[in-house]
Amino acid sequence: MKRWVHSLSILLLLALAVPAISQEQAEGPVAAAIKIEPTEITLEVGETFTLEPVITDADGAVIEAPVIYFSMSRRRVGVNTATGIVEAYRPGMVQVMALVPKPGEAFSRRNAANMVRTTLTVHVPEPPLASVEAQPLPANVYTGTRLRLQPMVTDTSGADRSDSMIAYSSSDASVATVNAMGTMTTHDAGSATITIRANDEVESTLAVMVQPNPTASLEVTPSRESARTGDVIHFDVMARDASGNAVPDLPIQYAFQGRNVNHELGDPGSGLITEDGRFVADLPGEYTIVVAAGAHTASSVVAIEARDAGRTIEVLGQGRVSDRATSDLWVWEGPDGRDYAMTGTHSADGHAYFWDVTDPGNMQIIDTIRVDARTVNDVKVSEDGTIAVLSREGASNRRNGLVIMDVSDLNNQGARVLARYDDQLTGGVHNVFIFQDHVYALSAGQRYDVINIEDPENPHRVGNFELDTPGHSIHDVWVTDGIAYSSNWSDGVVAVDVGGGGMGGSPRNPVELGRTKYPNGWNHAAFPFRSKSTGKMYMIGGDEAGRSGGTPGYEGEPDRMNGWIHIFEWDEWENPIEIARYEVPEAGTHNLWVDEENEVLYIGYYQGGLRVVDISGELLGDLYRQGREIAYFLPFDPEGFVPNAPFVWGPQPYKGNIFFSDYNSGLWAVRLDPPLGDTTAESQE
Repeated sequence: MKRWVHSLSILLLLALAVPAISQEQAEGPVAAAIKIEPTEITLEVGETFTLEPVITDADGAVIEAPVIYFSMSRRRVGVNTATGIVEAYRPGMVQVMALVPKPGEAFSRRNAANMVRTTLTVHVPEPPLASVEAQPLPANVYTGTRLRLQPMVTDTSGADRSDSMIAYSSSDASVATVNAMGTMTTHDAGSATITIRANDEVESTLAVMVQPNPTASLEVTPSRESARTGDVIHFDVMARDASGNAVPDLPIQYAFQGRNVNHELGDPGSGLITEDGRFVADLPGEYTIVVAAGAHTASSVVAIEARDAGRTIEVLGQGRVSDRATSDLWVWEGPDGRDYAMTGTHSADGHAYFWDVTDPGNMQIIDTIRVDARTVNDVKVSEDGTIAVLSREGASNRRNGLVIMDVSDLNNQGARVLARYDDQLTGGVHNVFIFQDHVYALSAGQRYDVINIEDPENPHRVGNFELDTPGHSIHDVWVTDGIAYSSNWSDGVVAVDVGGGGMGGSPRNPVELGRTKYPNGWNHAAFPFRSKSTGKMYMIGGDEAGRSGGTPGYEGEPDRMNGWIHIFEWDEWENPIEIARYEVPEAGTHNLWVDEENEVLYIGYYQGGLRVVDISGELLGDLYRQGREIAYFLPFDPEGFVPNAPFVWGPQPYKGNIFFSDYNSGLWAVRLDPPLGDTTAESQE
């Protein structure tokens, strides 16, 4: 059976947008064909085109019937679901579909394939380039050195076009030359002009004044001489002239060589060294770091041992859900001191389950709420454990929105619905978050609304936040310390002051603080944390990418997802820097959680199961190869919704245990053995 998992699935969005079909329409002529001419169009970025379909019945007569439109890549080409106005956002080739629902039949993903449809191909060419600019050179440029020019290319739409073909030339090759990769090498003292040309469309020039190189010696000093895999070592390089004075602005090149001291098979020379001299090893061994500046070199040797972060996972219990798919979870302590969990359901009939998980080995459903929805995608509970919110998608009346409940006395009164809120949220609420008596609710995948629930029976909107970029969309929002972090696919993670960012923001007046770049466009989830061991502010961004036609797989296998974890250093709002990644080959991420106290990352890695990762200390490079994975667990269940098909949705560490929801098998509770904080099992620094 084909399962329904992608959070921004086109058919799900289509289902939310289908207009109601009246009885009169149901009794009228039945559409047999729909035609749009031309079948291919070309639009420049920012241009629009209105579709004018012709619908005919079985006799070829033109008839009137409602039409739904949608784009197969709505972040490149948008289309108004009702009016058929197509707008080009980003370059590419995109299919736009026009579909006529059958009279008297409610739309569902199961009958969409049988509806009358046609497609239009939209070609969006790359906009012309507007400029190419080189980064400023240092104040001092010396003979015999190398510098990367790193030009920035921008097109007329303002988009970064760093993939452009760039050519370089020098007015005096005896002074300086530039290779095809943009590395400038200086030769003799003097002046030269470097010309930078992008795609033979735009160019700029860079004046270079080269002075004699006074360097007489290099010294390199590591911040430590031994470390574990994954630990970052900083190398301090000092260049001096013949008088012993420091040489300013001298560009340094770094390289390393690894040697396996145990003479085992395999190459231990795997790691990363940055242009500013930070080194991290993926594998244990002896590493020689070499620094060079012109004709001068120096080296230093460091010893790297295995990280040995591994622990085992012990299963405490399972709350099996086998008749439908399970979505998100939330675990909390109730006012009565007992522990509870709430889980949603996906592509079913609107159930949410409330569990008593005080004994993780015997988790029991103590109440069930059913709302008008196909999917209860997200569930959240207030900080004091008294108010719960669930999101609705696919309501029969297409009003969707969210449901607010009293969960202050679950064991006696159960969950009591206090209010339903759908004002301007009819397009479907995919994710929500509760922070200080406000609900941050996604609206139709475009923005988040801020809803005051100080009086939970009378919720009201007080603000909202939406990007203004072409084709923008949003998947998730997480709020902590008065800052909202939203996941915005191609637009990356966006940080917004809603009361704690120091820029005058509030729930009524959200103020953007900064945003990350996210070139692959898959930003699905985000979790901020401040490292206890380094004081650095990090942002973890998670991908979600569905299996494409070119992804290897086996006939009849359960769904597979792709994507990885991106880690940004974000100490300055205007300058987030991606510095590390965690990627499990052939699997994809979903939701995640950080335990700041123990500096551990928990990831729902879909078919890759639950992943537990050591994120202590400074982070750099490929965490998976560095052996930072503490443990993983694949929840096979022969009685699952899809038997023996792990598909972990999201984790939450809670009171020393790890709870997680699995799409195919329900709610699980596990724990690490030995537990975190047991230093007898941990390698020493």
